[in-house]
Amino acid sequence: MLDSKPVYTPMDPNTKLVPDKGELLTNPEQYRRLVGKLNYLTVTRPDIAFATSMVSQFLSQPRTSHWNAVISILRYLKTAPGKGLLYKNHGHTLVRGHGRGHTLVHKHNSTPVQGYSDADWADSQFDRRSTTGYYIFLGGNLVSWKSKKQIVVAKSSAESEYRAMTHTTAELVWLKNLLDELGFQHSQPMELICDNQATLHIASNPIFHERTKHIEVDCHFVREKLMDNTIKTTYVKLEDQLADLFTKSLIGNRLRYLCNKLGTYNPYAPA
Repeated sequence: MLDSKPVYTPMDPNTKLVPDKGELLTNPEQYRRLVGKLNYLTVTRPDIAFATSMVSQFLSQPRTSHWNAVISILRYLKTAPGKGLLYKNHGHTLVRGHGRGHTLVHKHNSTPVQGYSDADWADSQFDRRSTTGYYIFLGGNLVSWKSKKQIVVAKSSAESEYRAMTHTTAELVWLKNLLDELGFQHSQPMELICDNQATLHIASNPIFHERTKHIEVDCHFVREKLMDNTIKTTYVKLEDQLADLFTKSLIGNRLRYLCNKLGTYNPYAPA
């Protein structure tokens, strides 16, 4: 790897990983160890979360094509080995309560907890399952994120987006409970941001029909959190969907833009 040339994307968008392409590796244990280390690295490098999730799907019988994809991630990391997440104050102030907990407020009254939810429908080449991607900001800083293949095949893009929204809502609820234990009060609902209008309509529509019956449990869960003001939903245009980084391979300006928005920072980059 010392002599390898760096690349500027974790995974080429034209790379399509399937279980049976290439020869079986003679040392699959090496592949598993390397993928495990990449998974650990995603704790501070969210920009490799999607690519690492992809190569993690072939741990049982890794092949040369999968190995090449792992090497590509390493070559990407070589471009900025010191890169990580930078946490800073984005205009929020901690208001300390008197026996009633604390409140995190912003000078422009923005929601201190925001979750972006996204899905790439039927993107898997061999089983057509979709990919869920989400991330959550607390006080303008990234605190939770995930890129994961969905466990069932979605029949529509709206369904895949709604399942992603359900996972994001569950993570928001978990974060709320954690903040409650730490003594933080919530003056306003947490914001759930999505780029699919149909999904947002399902979330706010109390009437079920044949097209949504199979995701009724998910619908009830998200709608319950909407009704009790735990969350509120917001539409965002596709170009402003920051969770794109966790559902597909990106290159160039789009990749750099999203990495910057997520708070990744390279302290060794030339000024």
